[in-house]
Amino acid sequence: MSKFAIWHRTTYRYGRLVSLGPHHLQLRPRESRDIRLLSAEISVTPNNPLTWANDVFGNAIATVSFPLMTDLLVVESRVTLDHYSASWPLFNIAISAMSYPFSYSDDERQDLGALLVPQYPDDDGRLLSWAKGFIRYSSTDTLSLLQDMNNAVSAWIFYQSRDEQGTQTPLATLDRGWGSCRDIALLLVEAVRRLGLGARIVSGYLINRSAFSAPPVGSQGAGSTHAWAEIYLPGAGWITFDPTNRTVGDFSLIPVTVARDVRLISPVSGSFVGTANDFLGMTVDVTVQPID
Repeated sequence: MSKFAIWHRTTYRYGRLVSLGPHHLQLRPRESRDIRLLSAEISVTPNNPLTWANDVFGNAIATVSFPLMTDLLVVESRVTLDHYSASWPLFNIAISAMSYPFSYSDDERQDLGALLVPQYPDDDGRLLSWAKGFIRYSSTDTLSLLQDMNNAVSAWIFYQSRDEQGTQTPLATLDRGWGSCRDIALLLVEAVRRLGLGARIVSGYLINRSAFSAPPVGSQGAGSTHAWAEIYLPGAGWITFDPTNRTVGDFSLIPVTVARDVRLISPVSGSFVGTANDFLGMTVDVTVQPID
């Protein structure tokens, strides 16, 4: 077990007083058998009350409204938690799913629903062909196939942080050969969906643990939340794949939000009434530190 403190501050600045629409905050880590929250606090400037709800995926979402105009918005989150994840996890995959291709049960297909459906076009089948290139035999070990894909994404795609919001399409990432952790994770999610597997995108924090021979990629710089993928395999359930760092399992990851599409996992989202010139910029500061 390890204990961590997370500090996450997002700051928006405007050139004049503007009206803010409701803002949605996805900053509370997901509690599970591996993660236990000890404390979690969110403060907002201008100070207004938060209302809480859980979405269809069980993400904790706080909503804040702003009755008065402002030229500054600051959202700050402070969290302490226990993290129990194993460094070398074992996955109890059902015998029926150990070899690819396999079929989900009718109940699994119904429950996975949109998580089986690609969200981005691939009219020429380029992404499908790329994904099929990892299938070596008519019957391939499922976990080995996914590990090969997970490792290959970062071999094909050069990691490059991007401060601006938004995500490249998977085909754009393949064509450009570079992308942020969001772009790289989305590419893996869309590729495995084209092989008929259920997958979802995850946003959260990356821990720099001693299990890495070097600091993991994507943990430093502005906007240093991280993104990765989870793929559903019968028996084992949701398995974590971080293609940016070529890792499997959540030993160095703290999930906050899971969703069908990357556009739904932004830590802070909202709007303002004004012109584009009114917006001066956004800064994001994140630290994740171990606690003795």
